[in-house]
Order: sequence, then structure tokens, then C-alpha cells
Amino acid sequence: MVRTGAAPLATGRIGAVISRLLPSRGHPSRTVLVGFAGAIAFGTFLLLTPFATESGQSAGLVTALFTATSAVCLTGLIVEDTPEYWSTLGEVAIMLLIQMGGLGIMTMASLLGLLVGRRFGLRMQMTAQTETKSLSLGEVRTVISGVMLMSLLFEFVLAVVLTLRLMTGYGEDIGRAAYLGLFHAVSAFNNAGFALYSDSLMGFVTDPWIMVPVAVAVIAGGIGFPVLFELARRARPRQWTLHTKVTLLTTAVLLVGGFGFITVAEWSNPDTMGPLGVPGKLLAGFFGAVMPRTAGFNALDIGEMNSTTLLVHDVLMFIGGGSAGTAGGIKVTTFALLGFVMAAEVRGETSVHVLGRKLPATVQRQALTIALIGVGAVMLATIVMLAITRLRLDDVLFEVVSAFGTVGLSTGITDSLPIAGQLIITLLMFIGRLGPVTAAAALALRDRPRRYELPEGRPIVG
Repeated sequence: MVRTGAAPLATGRIGAVISRLLPSRGHPSRTVLVGFAGAIAFGTFLLLTPFATESGQSAGLVTALFTATSAVCLTGLIVEDTPEYWSTLGEVAIMLLIQMGGLGIMTMASLLGLLVGRRFGLRMQMTAQTETKSLSLGEVRTVISGVMLMSLLFEFVLAVVLTLRLMTGYGEDIGRAAYLGLFHAVSAFNNAGFALYSDSLMGFVTDPWIMVPVAVAVIAGGIGFPVLFELARRARPRQWTLHTKVTLLTTAVLLVGGFGFITVAEWSNPDTMGPLGVPGKLLAGFFGAVMPRTAGFNALDIGEMNSTTLLVHDVLMFIGGGSAGTAGGIKVTTFALLGFVMAAEVRGETSVHVLGRKLPATVQRQALTIALIGVGAVMLATIVMLAITRLRLDDVLFEVVSAFGTVGLSTGITDSLPIAGQLIITLLMFIGRLGPVTAAAALALRDRPRRYELPEGRPIVG
């Protein structure tokens, strides 16, 4: 007798096996941490193989670990020049790690479970919900499929645009142009900042056919998948959720403000914008305002920028981009909500209202906690880095904030850091990529009402 349900049963078992690979106990955010750590370990192993380097010799453990962490965490900081040190196989490995980090480890595991077993367990749904910020478990399947399709669509379009431009404007043959186009498309949409040019994108600083598409892809990936989904479904701003409104408004303010500050500060700098014409300066200023929001491409020499510009970069990098996307930092919504809380306090209001909605006290505390954790991580790492190196505060703070914000911009000190410094930056990249995500999830799920209240006390503030 032949069982007609044998094939579905087999695929279902395969999906169940995938679910069992995840830790059986613990908070969903812990599972996300384990998943990313596993991806970094896998990437480190790939980059340690002799085939991954141009010299045919195995990269050192710290170099491989640093690069794998930077790729999976979508940072872009490097201790070795990517096109010169890594072979084509190593570059492809880096690109795959970027894609894994951008889509999300739990998203990819869940998608694999869906494709193989056509179902996945409650525990896997919960971990995917934590990573993708789905509002309910019922949305997880749709969100996962949407994340994959949207990522591939943006990357494909950008890859085609870059390929055509490199062929027609820079004389690259179709094979080389397609490879460069695909690599930089994946790196751009995922806000990774890895480039196959030793000077990043400085050679294209006045080329709008390269700069603008890359910047648009960075913005799209950085605002977060929930916002992209809502923009695709609801065209009218009145129908947007509070999250989408706050994300888009704050992003626009930061882009305009960053563009103005950076352009004015570097307009006459002979080592950055000085030699460019007016259109080139405006294009460089726009690109420079987009990239600190967690994408590590640079069209100007960061090491030659003045202190004012570096400080503006520090602020933009720390804030980062949108939630549940490829951006890092404390996220624009966290920054914006803290601003609304401050405004309400200054006005003496007893509750906080944001764009016609009341902000729950729990959300206020979550935003404050995430921001202070970020400040603490940056300050502690900066102090330690200053203690073990003889570098300037400007350079060290920039490097630390870039790592925490998973940006990847650098003043040029990364490869000169001691091993201890590189390991600190490695840890900070991991914390910056997953800290805000897991902290927000953990705080949201640990809402426990007190059974009694203590007498009220009023310490002096200020």
C-alpha cells in the first residue's frame, strides 16, 4: 500500500529538524544572538581557508573573525584591503555573509523551513517575529516572504544599473561589470559598506549614475522592512502607522540636516570637497549625509575631514536608521521618541503625544534604556581604546561609534589597531548589530506589573 501523504510527511520532518537546530529553551532574542554568532563562526571558517586570500595562505584568526563579524553585522570596517587581500572566493564569501546578515539569520532559517517543510514551529515563528518586528505571529510567514522578495528586487535593480554604468562609462567588460555591480548592490542595500575598490567609492564622487542609485538603495534598506511594506500597501500618508510616520519624518530631518552641516563644513576643505565643482560638492554632500546612517561607503577622504564634520558623523552614526532593517545604531524611532518625551517634559505635560497618538510609558522607558545602553557601550569602549592606544580622541571615538552603529566608516586607523583593539571593535560590531534588537525584544516581553507600590519619593533632579 502506498501512502499518499508520505512526501509531505517527509518534508515536514525536515522542517521540524531545522526548528530543532535552534536552542530549545530561552528567550527568542537569545536565539537570534546564537544564530548570528553561528553565522560569524561559519564565516570565519570560510575566510580562514587558503583559497579565500590572494596569496593562497590562510588569513590570521583575528583577521578572519574581524572580517566575518563586519560582514554578518553589516558594518564594513576592514583590517585588510578587500580587493587586494581577499581572492574572488573570499569576496564571494563576504558577499554571502552580508546577505545572510541583511536578511537575518532567523529569517533565512524560517524561510528554509518554509521551502523545505512548508511549515515551521511556534518557537521558530517567535524568533523570526523578534528579528523582523512582526506585529503578530500570523504575520511572520508573510513578512519573511516579503523580506526576501523586496531584498532581491532592490539588489537586482541596483545591480543592473551599476553594471550598465560600469560598462558604458568605465570600459569594464560585461563579466567584470556584472560582478562589481552585484557585489556593490548587495553591500549597498544591506548597508554593509564593503567595496571592491581600495578607496571605496571616492573614484565616483562626481558620477550621479553611481552615487544616487547607491544612496537610494542605502536609504531603502536603512528605513526598515516594516516601513517598506507599509509604503507598498498604503500610498496615502493618512493611512500610515505611527511607526512609519516617525521613521520617515526623522529620516528626512537627519538627511537634510546632515547634508547641510557636512556640505558647509567641507565646502572649502582642499582635501575633500574643495577641488570639486558646485554640482560635485552638492552630490558629495548628499552622499556624505546618507552614508553615516549605517552604510560605510565614502566618496570623500574621511581622514582629511575637519573635527566638526567628524562630530556630525558621530551623531548620525549613533542614531542609525530604521527598525527591523539593515541599519544599525539606536534607531531613528528611539531618537525621535526621546525628543518627544523631552518636549512634553519641557511643556509640563503629564503625558507624551506623538503625531496624534499617546505614547505609552513602557515605550518611553524602552527608548531611554536602549539609548543609555548605547551611550554606555560607546563611552566604555572609547575609554578602553584610548588606554591601549596613543590615538587621538577624534579618531578613536569615530571608530567606536562607527562599529557600534555598524556603519563601517573610518579615519584610517582600523588596520593599525593592536589585536586587543581589533577584538574590542569586533565585539562592538556584534553588540551594535544585535544589542538594540534583542534589548528591545527582551524589554517588551519582560513587562511584569508590580503587585504592590512603595511610597513615592522625589529626589532632586538637575
